[in-house]
This record gives sequence, structure tokens and C-alpha cells, in this order.
Amino acid sequence: MEWQELTKLTQGQSLIVERVRLADTGVAIEGAFELPQLAELSVEDQVFVTAFVRCHGSIKEMERVFGVSYPTIKNRLNRIGNALEFVDTDPAPSRTEVIHRLKRGEITAADAIRELEALP
Repeated sequence: MEWQELTKLTQGQSLIVERVRLADTGVAIEGAFELPQLAELSVEDQVFVTAFVRCHGSIKEMERVFGVSYPTIKNRLNRIGNALEFVDTDPAPSRTEVIHRLKRGEITAADAIRELEALP
């Protein structure tokens, strides 16, 4: 199934992917995976964001590609930007994440205590 079809099928509803298969190796991973925010945008907005990146962020080039005015491009960028949450590239773990890592044996109890004490 193409991503455009999936986006149209879900109509913006939240979904969770439960199985991922690596095309080259055939290895399958099962679990609960959330899609990235960009994949949750409408097909039209995904195309718009892709065009914006390919235009290296040039609103002038976007005006030419889409045949619309600067305010139209700017308004759409603002609308899409407001729909996306800021992604922290180095987020502090939550209490729940620390406990889950401890349960899975990824960290020791001492590590968990240290991380939990460091949380706000």
C-alpha cells in the first residue's frame, strides 16, 4: 500500500503500526509504533512540506511552484507548523520510561534511582 493511500484511508485519525518488515532482509518487528508527525498530515500537506524542503525553504520558489502568493504560502506553513509538535532532539526520560527500562533490564536499580532523582 502506498503512503498516500494509507493517509487517505485513515483520514487524519490516529493510528498505530503493529508490524514492520525490513524489505531487504525480511526481518519483521512487532510492537506498537507511532507514525512520525509528518506521516499524520494530509496527503496535500505532505506534498507541500516535501516541496518546501526540495525548494530549500525558499518561499519565492514555492510561490513559483504552486502559483500562489507569498501570504498564501506563509499561511499554509503556519497552519502546518501549528499542527506539529516541537520535537526535542534530546528529551529527558519520563518516570514511566525509566521504570520500563528498569523492568526490561536495560538499566540497574541504581541507574534508575539516579535518573529518577534527576527528573524535575
